[in-house]
Amino acid sequence: MAVTESVREGTSDSAGASAVHEGILRRQSARESSARTYARALPIVPVRARGLTIEGADGRRYLDCLSGAGTLALGHNHPVVLEAIRKVLDSGAPLHVLDLATPVKDAFITELFRTLPPGLADHARVQFCGPAGTDAVEAAFKLVRAATGRTGMLAFSGAYHGMTAGALEASGGAFDVRVARLPYPQDYRCPFGVGGEHGAELAARWTESVLDDPKSGVPRPAGMILEPVQGEGGVIPAPDGWLRRMRQITADRSIPLIADEVQTGVGRTGSFWAVEHSGVTPDVMVLSKAIGGSLPLAVIVYRDELDAWQPGAHAGTFRGNQLAMAAGTATLAYVRENRLAERAAEVGSRMLQQLQRLAAEFACIGDVRGRGLMLGVEVVEPQGESPVDEGRSAILAAVEGGGVAGRGPGGLAALEGHGGGVGQAEWSASVQAGARNDLGWAGGGAGGLAGLGPAHSAGGSPEGVALGSGGARAGVLRDADHHPRPAAPELAAAIQQECLRRGLIVELGGRHSSVVRLLPPLTISDEQAAAVLDRLADAVEAVSRGRAGRTGRSGSTGHAGHTGRDRTHQPHSGHRQHGDRGDRAG
Repeated sequence: MAVTESVREGTSDSAGASAVHEGILRRQSARESSARTYARALPIVPVRARGLTIEGADGRRYLDCLSGAGTLALGHNHPVVLEAIRKVLDSGAPLHVLDLATPVKDAFITELFRTLPPGLADHARVQFCGPAGTDAVEAAFKLVRAATGRTGMLAFSGAYHGMTAGALEASGGAFDVRVARLPYPQDYRCPFGVGGEHGAELAARWTESVLDDPKSGVPRPAGMILEPVQGEGGVIPAPDGWLRRMRQITADRSIPLIADEVQTGVGRTGSFWAVEHSGVTPDVMVLSKAIGGSLPLAVIVYRDELDAWQPGAHAGTFRGNQLAMAAGTATLAYVRENRLAERAAEVGSRMLQQLQRLAAEFACIGDVRGRGLMLGVEVVEPQGESPVDEGRSAILAAVEGGGVAGRGPGGLAALEGHGGGVGQAEWSASVQAGARNDLGWAGGGAGGLAGLGPAHSAGGSPEGVALGSGGARAGVLRDADHHPRPAAPELAAAIQQECLRRGLIVELGGRHSSVVRLLPPLTISDEQAAAVLDRLADAVEAVSRGRAGRTGRSGSTGHAGHTGRDRTHQPHSGHRQHGDRGDRAG
């Protein structure tokens, strides 16, 4: 209470506030377990929060793009959530009811079923689990094993499904072989080295082969679990066509399909549930995080034909969290009624385009990707200047001045309508540099720059390049033999710390902890989104410049959008520079 009051009073004793802040962190380090995670990389002490903004015990304000690891669909302390919680508290209703029926639970189930994908809600059952998503994963496994009489599970490389034993077995870092691991398609680090639709097709064929080959060593499983977008795995969206193939493969073989929507659900990816992008209806959906409106809640929703459980087959003392159900009902309804999923798609698309420009500007960014407001920036080793890096500034200038269209003979793109600054000779030299490295420019959205990609990727070809061709992703930077550059976890951690200095909270993820992840609330404003990207760009620039100072090589192209503005060593002034527009509650 004393900490909150001292911050609220806006005390001028900054030394006192700092001492309180440091004291709390010191006691946490001395008393909490070594398993703590976020607290290590984010040494802040939140005392107040609203929307996108967190205020710390030291008086500093931060833009929170972690959002409780995706839990806070509406941001911190949204008014509709607080009102729903107060209503239950003031009503005198019991707060703990095990799995008894209550009006609060009935309202939550009704609203949840209203949002479910077509084909599931009319034939669905719901099971309330322990309050964490990992327990819901365990429940899903027990359900399909009971329904099918089989025991094995299919999961995918890079997956993350929780920290309990069964969930860990299905996650990417598992050591147990009871779960068969299948390749998850991705472009940048494609397991088959090809990416795109071809890589996804190979992944699907591998899955079919494992299931149909009697000598594959994988007996018919009880179920398949997948994430429509791998979050902790590095923000990797599953191709829609591949998801439909997984649905068909499992349906043809009577294998229940489990969609883990713990992080992707409730509008995060630009549709209410991420499986809706592909039109897939899974047999089981695992839900947690945002469905509790910031409070602990986890459920599975599944086809009623799978309901082979006996009473008590999956139980738990804290299945009846009334406050979480009330907060969840308010959140689900608010997202649905205000079309926040569509808003997430729109804002996320604009943010992705800006991140694509950042990827083209800085050699330490190998790839940017995502869906809706689930975005990732993969940090890689720059490896000095390459012929492609040398041409980046000219290409950026051409794109900003009006872009290019078509392909010229001999692998040179014809320059049309650019606004100056780059001549045909410079453009040709840039393209030839890319061609010598067997690289092409993949198309971006809105006539913008998508980044670097292999010559066979969308928008590129061995004959030449094309820009602004409407592709959905970019920044795929590979070397001459189509291998992505090595992951750079230390650089990613440095970027995270530079973001924090500038008042921006981001998370790291991916196979090598080298992906900077953005999970802002769905209520983020355009102004706040711009502030987030400004601070991230400043952080990347500071780290690139610091690396260049150590190696004597430039880590970026020196694009005029950032070059020459030294804000790296001014965290407080830099924070306030963006703060007026970015710190406003969303």
